Amino acid sequence: MLLRRLSLVLALAWMTWIFYLSNQPTLDIPSLFDNQDKAMHFVAYGVLGIFVLGAMPLQLIGYRSAQVWLATSIASLYGISDEFHQSFVPGRTPDVVDWLADTSGALLAVLLIAHFSRSFNKARRLG
Repeated sequence: MLLRRLSLVLALAWMTWIFYLSNQPTLDIPSLFDNQDKAMHFVAYGVLGIFVLGAMPLQLIGYRSAQVWLATSIASLYGISDEFHQSFVPGRTPDVVDWLADTSGALLAVLLIAHFSRSFNKARRLG
């Protein structure tokens, strides 16, 4: 229960951090490679997806498919709201490809955590 609450607090803090960064007209981040911003969206929303999933109850068999879908959907919807928010920030523009990177990052991260939770719980039950 404590880990679920911590995950919820971390998810809300991470959303606040994303909002803060999105509210900046520019970010002084050195460009290391092409499409770096998409990779950063992918990773940031992967972390958000993990925090959101972690706030959900872990079942005996691991996380269920419905929980994977819900965690990904929450992160994706936040990505949509973030892109909409950027339409009001001078120097920023909404981008559908950013949202796709957000959703893809959340989905992959949540799927990986769900897979490992199932594998871990299966091994624990067998051993």
